[in-house]
Amino acid sequence: MKCIVVIGSSCSGKSTFSQKLSNKMALEYIELDQLHWLPNWQERADDEFRGLVKQATASDTWVLDGNYSVVRDIVWTRATKIIWLNHSFRVVLYRSFTRSIVRAVTKKKLFAGNVETFKQTFFSRDSIILWVLQTYHQKRKRYKKLLPQLKCQGIDIVEPNNQKQVDHYLKNI
Repeated sequence: MKCIVVIGSSCSGKSTFSQKLSNKMALEYIELDQLHWLPNWQERADDEFRGLVKQATASDTWVLDGNYSVVRDIVWTRATKIIWLNHSFRVVLYRSFTRSIVRAVTKKKLFAGNVETFKQTFFSRDSIILWVLQTYHQKRKRYKKLLPQLKCQGIDIVEPNNQKQVDHYLKNI
């Protein structure tokens, strides 16, 4: 059984890393954002989201990325490994700006056909940049407390702290 969960702050590179990891290991890739978001940036109801996550993680092998606490009990209890992309605040904040600008300019379609806009990014309470500012430190504090407990339960915990370590991990899989 190989069930790998990739966590980290928004804009830490979870999806990119997870896709590369799943391709390299020939495992199914599950993106929680894809299951969570509906068109027009509407959030799926928790019970429906939980049902989709249970269904998606029913197999014995997958790589999943995402931080939704509402499904943590489903996902983390099935995990054989959790990889925490624990980049610095400076790196994550920089990535939030650059990623948002690129997505707004290119109008890249995301989950459920949603598109990030300049207005949403820079002039909205739904800004990913604002989200990073509001959640980065609390997530980091929470993971520092939760992950050692999981390690004691036999779950392999990997914590690359910079892009060089992330690249090295992928190279040596």
